[in-house]
Parts: sequence; C-alpha cells; structure tokens
Amino acid sequence: MAPLIPDIDLPPRPWEGRFDGDDAAHRRWWQAVTAYDGGAAATRTEGAAGTAGPAGAAGVTGAPGGEDARPATLLGFASDEGVRRNKGRTGAAAAPAAIRKVLAPLAFHLDRAVYDAGDVVVSGGDLEAGQERAGRAVTALLDAGQVTAVLGGGHETAFASYLGVAASAAVRGGKRLGILNLDAHFDLRDEPLATSGTPFLQMARAEAAAGRDFRYAVVGISEPNNTHALFDTARTLGVRYLLDEDCEAERVRTFVAEFLAGIDVLYLTIDLDVLPAAVAPGVSAPAAYGVPLPVIAAVCRQVAWSGKLLHLDITELNPALDVDSRTARVAARLLDTLLR
Repeated sequence: MAPLIPDIDLPPRPWEGRFDGDDAAHRRWWQAVTAYDGGAAATRTEGAAGTAGPAGAAGVTGAPGGEDARPATLLGFASDEGVRRNKGRTGAAAAPAAIRKVLAPLAFHLDRAVYDAGDVVVSGGDLEAGQERAGRAVTALLDAGQVTAVLGGGHETAFASYLGVAASAAVRGGKRLGILNLDAHFDLRDEPLATSGTPFLQMARAEAAAGRDFRYAVVGISEPNNTHALFDTARTLGVRYLLDEDCEAERVRTFVAEFLAGIDVLYLTIDLDVLPAAVAPGVSAPAAYGVPLPVIAAVCRQVAWSGKLLHLDITELNPALDVDSRTARVAARLLDTLLR
C-alpha cells in the first residue's frame, strides 16, 4: 500500500495484540487504530469557538476541560541522525516501531478515532530533508483537522514537529504558539549543523524571522547537564524553565498553568530523558536525578484538559538500550494519557 501523504516514506503496518473480543468492552489499541485514509478523518469541520474551518485552523477545543472530538493521527519519525551528530548513542530510529508494539495491547479507553499515517525515515544522513518531509506531513494532518502525535526519533524530531506546526493554518492564522518541553536539556546549542541538541535555537530563529514571539518553556532542566552558555542563551531568549530539583507537583502545575495562560495553541514535546534513569533507562543520556513519572503524567493530563493541545511528540527512546521495554512502555502510557 502506498502512503496516502506523499512525504511519508513507509505506510502504516497492521497492528497486532492480544484478542479478548471484537466489541468496545474488550477493545485494545491494536483493534482501534486504523490506517490514515484521508477520508472521514480529514473532513473539514466546524472549528472551535464557532470559527468555520478545519479544527486545526480553528485553535483546538476552545475551552479548558472541553471535549476534544478531533481524531488523532500517529506519525513515526525514524531518525537518530541528530543524536549521531550530537555525539550521542544512536538507536532512536527504531523507536516508532517499539512504541507501537507496546501500545498495541493496551486497553483502549479513548473517545476519539485514532489513525496511523506511517513513518518518515531519515536515511543517508540527510536529516534536514527528513525534517522537511515530516513537517509537511504534520501540516497536512493538522489542517485536515487532526491532533497529531509524532513518535520519534531523537530530539531532532522537535524541529520537524515545529516546521509542521509553524506552517499550520492555526499558527499562520495568528494563534499564539507555545512550546512546552519536558526535558533535562535546553537543546539550545549553536552548531554548524542541526543536531538533537539544536532544535529550540532553530525554532527561536525561525520565530524571529516570522515576526513572532518565541514562547518556550522547559520542565526538568538538569543544571549539571547544561553549561553556563546554555543558561545564558536561555536567559537571552526569555526561556522559562524549572530545574529538575524544583519539580514538586504543585510547583510544576502552577508553572504549566501560567505558561498555558499566555498562549492559544500548544506544541508539547517530551524527551524521555527527563525521567529518572530507573524509569527510563532506554535513552541516549539517562538522568541521574530526573522528574518523577507521576509529575510528568500530571503535566500530560493538565495539557490534555487545557483545550490548547495542537501537536505533541515523544522522543529519545533507544530500544537497544531499554530494559524489558521499560522506557517504551512509559512512552506508550504517556501517549495514552495525552490523547484521552
């Protein structure tokens, strides 16, 4: 089967999992997810807040706690070229398949349709071309009324996501974009070539070129793993952040709420190395400290219920370094939470 979206390199494969019955009472993810076909999934609908147009252009659900009826579409970004350039441990290109594998047998409790659009694959070291293809695919899906979820890939995935979000009708139409990163690192490096450590500086420059404010916040920064230069860059760009040691549940909730109050649509990116190494061992740079999983899960619930989530990605899973698929299972659980 050829991919429906031209920029996708691998079409979706059939999902498999445990079978307990065909009815809704027994449904699991593998039974609920279908291949994206561009039909009913891409139908233009009445947008949020009474604005006609695709849901993506209208600005998501429009009210905190409001039901988000948009279908969700998963897109894999099979890349670890950015990790390689950043001198990290490669293997994240295998993550999209690994996340799907552990997601498939989970019980399906969502009240929305879920589609799989397949994968964009970075090959031959051409990261930039892969990011552009993935960006175009994300834009097409957003403007067709989907909530999009990219399964990375190294954190170079983030710039691919950004390209798609920035070109969407919602952002081009004037919605204030906020970027919330759950991560131990700022990823604001200034390098000659794009890496997994540069995506947010690339975004800052792109937003400036577009005449928009750069609204970027990070939860979970590890002070020992970010240089003085990176903190200086963050301050210069007006980045809001919480250190991992300061991530008590209520403080994080307030931090995220204040950030959400100043934006219209949100791009959420999760680098799994934000979590303690005992919870997420399968990453290139395991965290010695990390933010507890219940705190990260609470952020996901808060974002999901904000009515502002436009796009999300989950990055940096390295299946070759994982222990009993522990990190992949965490990724799947967080995705399930975000799409509820």
